Amino acid sequence: MDSAEYERKIAARFATFDQDGNKYISREDFSTAAAALCKEFGATARSDKGQALYLGAEAFWQGMAGIADRDGDQRITRDEFVGGAVKRLRDNPERFAEIARPFLHAVIGIADGDGDGAVAPGEIERALKALGVPEDVAGTVAAGLDTDGDGRVAEQEIVAGFAQYFTVPE
Repeated sequence: MDSAEYERKIAARFATFDQDGNKYISREDFSTAAAALCKEFGATARSDKGQALYLGAEAFWQGMAGIADRDGDQRITRDEFVGGAVKRLRDNPERFAEIARPFLHAVIGIADGDGDGAVAPGEIERALKALGVPEDVAGTVAAGLDTDGDGRVAEQEIVAGFAQYFTVPE
């Protein structure tokens, strides 16, 4: 994949994070995502699972801001996202995914009904739809995360899927 194609792909991922559609990513987008997931899975913000989700969202925001918010205004523009993300992804896509790990861990926690640390693809699909991913895409992505075919999606599969989302051509 050439550099221009890679940057176009990364730019398309910007909308995934811009939850309110205001053309920049901010802390509020991550809080909005946490609120949507709490609502979808019937958790309150003050519950242990809700708190873990909001703390994970904040950690994810801090990591994203650290790599992409070049002017320090607490907002990540599309150009900042493309510039920051492209550099980090080219350097080490797994490391970039680690920024999201606390949030992804909390998503598993809120969606994990039996407490075994893994979730069914259907629960991942619910989470993705709550975050605004179209239904057909959410189902395909969720099913694809179960890489070992055991009917459950573990944290490492989700983190690896996150890295792949940003680095593998569609």
